[in-house]
Amino acid sequence: MPTQVLDQEVVTAPEGRRTPLLSRVGALVAGMVTTAKEALQGARVTEFYPEEHYVPFPRWRGRHVLRRHENGLEKCVGCALCAAVCPAHCIRVIGAENTDSNRVSEGERYAEVYEIHMLRCIFCGFCVEACPTEALGMSGEYELASFSREMTLYDKGRLLEPVPINDGKMTGD
Repeated sequence: MPTQVLDQEVVTAPEGRRTPLLSRVGALVAGMVTTAKEALQGARVTEFYPEEHYVPFPRWRGRHVLRRHENGLEKCVGCALCAAVCPAHCIRVIGAENTDSNRVSEGERYAEVYEIHMLRCIFCGFCVEACPTEALGMSGEYELASFSREMTLYDKGRLLEPVPINDGKMTGD
């Protein structure tokens, strides 16, 4: 029975807790055999990425999108709640007043400057949840790589959805 001296006291390990070396090695070998079988006989999973794109789950939090109303006006009213709730501090919003000659959104205000620094973003989705007008959303786009740091600063032009086309086919009938 192994003994160890601690402060002039003799401590012995109980008989039930000791395992022989042979059983430990046997368990290790059994695990390695299982791993080898799976590696050699298991199903092959290969992604041909550039040719076949991965389709993310519906709730995937990808690239940010600023939404518009059906009439083409922006939904964002420049309240900056998204910037306030962002734990990474990657959103910058500067609001401005709407005028009758320059109507950008349906509210009294609009976001004159809206920027998201994508290198800082942790894609948590807090900004989407905080938006009172549901102007900010996250798309399923996941290919966000770029060759320069400047390209990772998404301004309002890159974030806005395109203006809906009214070709007369969309009627309320």
